[in-house]
Parts: sequence; C-alpha cells; structure tokens
Amino acid sequence: MYESGENYLETILVLSKRKGNVRSIDIARELGFSKPSVSRAVGILKDEKYIVVDDMGFITLTEHGCILANKIYERHQTLTAFLIKVAGVSSEIAEEDACKIEHIISEETFLGIKKFMK
Repeated sequence: MYESGENYLETILVLSKRKGNVRSIDIARELGFSKPSVSRAVGILKDEKYIVVDDMGFITLTEHGCILANKIYERHQTLTAFLIKVAGVSSEIAEEDACKIEHIISEETFLGIKKFMK
C-alpha cells in the first residue's frame, strides 16, 4: 500500500466517524483533491478490496481496510501526541508532520514511541 492509499483509508475512517456515511465528494473536500482523482483512488481501493461502494455511492471500509485504516490512524494520533508533548511542537505542525512520518516510520520505532507514550 502506498502513502496515498493509506491517506485515503485514514480519511474514510475519520469521515465515517464524523459523518457516518462517506461519499467520494466528502473525501475530495476533506483532502482538497479533484473529484476525478478521488474517483480513480476509490476505484483502486475497491479493486484491492479495501473498500466497498454501494449503489448510492456510499463508501465503507472492508474488514481488511478497517484494520489498516485503524493502524494508520493510531500511528497518526500517537505521533501527533508525541510531537506535541515530547518535542514541544505546535499542534498544527505536529499534525502535518505526523501525517508524513506515519507512512515511513518502522514498526520497531513506532512501537518504541507508543511504549514511551504510555
């Protein structure tokens, strides 16, 4: 899974928690992407069985997609908190940097940070 796919899954998870139902237009607005770009990404995620799209256009994470989205979201939340509390970074910068770091950090390093934060 590439970083962009992970961002889409995380966004679908966050939007579903916030709104309940998620459509491509919601993702486009949240990420600031064009509708055609989102449609392409949704098609790929659907083909890879991370999401399902019903007849009304509502997007739902599959079990596999939900597991991955929650893993990414946990990384984002933990890294954001770490950057704010330990590094003293502003919440805005911490959010931005966590979004970048969450995709490249090793599992070992993440688990170390997670353990430290507990």
